[in-house]
Amino acid sequence: MSKPDKDLGVIMVLLERFEKYRLPAALKLKEKVDKGEVLTKRDMTFLETVTADAKKIQPLIDRNPKYEEVAKRATKLFKEITEKALENEKNR
Repeated sequence: MSKPDKDLGVIMVLLERFEKYRLPAALKLKEKVDKGEVLTKRDMTFLETVTADAKKIQPLIDRNPKYEEVAKRATKLFKEITEKALENEKNR
């Protein structure tokens, strides 16, 4: 299997995982922090895992720039969640 074919397979799996699991979880966290709530240890572990995974897949995105916009939008969402969660912690 060539590198582009392998990349495409990995990208499809990652997109499916994002759509089915990570995006719904992230949207729930966004809703939670937008209501002024703080994150639980489990929530923070989830965000740490997503951040670590994003760093690991960056070379894949670099090789396949047509998926860069999706990655940027996901990164922006997670950044918004993190920033709002920090703000909520400070306001406790």
